[in-house]
Amino acid sequence: MLSVSLIKVLLSCFVVGGMLAMANPGAAATPLTGTVKAIDGTDKNLADYQGKVVLIVNVASQCGYTSQYAGLQKLYETYKDKGFVVLGFPANDFGAQEPGTESEIASFCATTYGVTFDMFAKSCVKGANKTSLYKTLTETADPPGEVGWNFEKFLIGRNGQVIGRFKSGVGPQDSKLIDAIEAAL
Repeated sequence: MLSVSLIKVLLSCFVVGGMLAMANPGAAATPLTGTVKAIDGTDKNLADYQGKVVLIVNVASQCGYTSQYAGLQKLYETYKDKGFVVLGFPANDFGAQEPGTESEIASFCATTYGVTFDMFAKSCVKGANKTSLYKTLTETADPPGEVGWNFEKFLIGRNGQVIGRFKSGVGPQDSKLIDAIEAAL
């Protein structure tokens, strides 16, 4: 039988632990939680990517950076066997540069750039309506803040945490991005 003093100690540990968790609710936030819609309409659990190095990119078909699809595909092909994935999230948040349907986007990506990395349904990546994925990304990245334009990249380490953020002008073949990916692998 437990003594009263032991019960008090256990209860105080439980209460303090709960208070610490409430005081810092975002401490363990990881973008790789929850379910998102794949570009084909099926549900995809982001936890399936845990343990991998993940590059999350908001993409658009009618943007000055659209040619980055080719570089993203090359990155994926180069590092996929080492546990690297690219996740493309089409977004129409910047200049209405992704007006197509999911079917049109998938066809464009496959036929124009040979994209084989995972693509998802159109997502809101900024503002009050942004998805929970992008809410977590923009709050936990260094630096935090809204996505600035299409083809901004978030690098997630094997531990599920954001380990890098790269603006649109940092292309897939930029040494800063490649070095970060290789270090994470």
